Amino acid sequence: MATFGAAAVATNQNPNKSIEVRCWEISRSGTGVASVPKASISHDHPVLCSTWKDDGTTVFSGGCDKQVKMWPLLSGGQPVTVAMHDAPIKEVAWIPEMNLLATGSWDKTLKYWDTRQPNPVHTQQLPDRCYALTVRYPLMVVGTADRNLVVFNLQNPQTEFKRINSPLKYQTRCVAAFPDQQGFLVGSIEGRVGVHHLDDSQQSKNFTFKCHRDGSEIYSVNSLNFHPIHHTFATAGSDGAFNFWDKDSKQRLKMKYIKQCDFYWIFRPCQGAGNLYLAVHSIMMAQYLRTRCVMTGVRVQKITTLQQQRLTSICTCHRRLRLKANHGLGQAGESKAAFGLRALHMEAL
Repeated sequence: MATFGAAAVATNQNPNKSIEVRCWEISRSGTGVASVPKASISHDHPVLCSTWKDDGTTVFSGGCDKQVKMWPLLSGGQPVTVAMHDAPIKEVAWIPEMNLLATGSWDKTLKYWDTRQPNPVHTQQLPDRCYALTVRYPLMVVGTADRNLVVFNLQNPQTEFKRINSPLKYQTRCVAAFPDQQGFLVGSIEGRVGVHHLDDSQQSKNFTFKCHRDGSEIYSVNSLNFHPIHHTFATAGSDGAFNFWDKDSKQRLKMKYIKQCDFYWIFRPCQGAGNLYLAVHSIMMAQYLRTRCVMTGVRVQKITTLQQQRLTSICTCHRRLRLKANHGLGQAGESKAAFGLRALHMEAL
């Protein structure tokens, strides 16, 4: 680790000193929810990704400083650099079945790291810059620039299992593997999600649908995540909305808005400690992402600028009225009744 420590020393190029990774403890009392900050670390450059170790004792974070820091929470130790790339690191994932850390970068490589060693265990070339990554062992899916989706079987990680073009027309923003490892979701900057099965015999079940839109305004899908028990999934968009969906019945279960602010947040729940959440807080990161998206093309630039800059709170009351009108479209099945939610049909293609 000495080599990494020497390479990590640099002048702080962030005058605002607002780039932080924070750990919060979430507690519930009756119907109220409280959050208590537990610890934080700072980065010199925008933070683009973070993840937990499976036992909930360690946090990994990476970004535009081209390195991943390992942050031991319980021991109170100092962050240590455990991975490096030649360009910003966009994605990081801990793979407990392999006891390895996977990192995807804009240098067009995917690297596997044993955190006890200074060099990567394996370096996999990607067709383009890494934009998104998801792992459900043994399935790994990497989304890159130029709408490539690269599928890996982690039982043989040195060989691509399959490479496909995204079913969506615009840049990939996020991916999420099915809990049963039989396929994945992909979200784009154009407010659309694709549902894709890996088995060729299941291709008839593939479909795409629109989301995170308000009339002619289009917002990116920033995050996708499955519920660990019910296997429904959530989408979070640049419109400040969270949508909950059931891919099997092709229904939207619920929509919720939050007030958009000037900060850029990424939340990662800890699977090993259910009341701990990781938050990445950065003004600089939002500005950096806007600059980066300008370079992807004229039409993408227009969409992304609206996604990142437009305030949405002024339309909240109208959206709520529209949702009440849509409640008559249908009821969820018995499995959704446990949520106490009404079902809304997806706005399909």
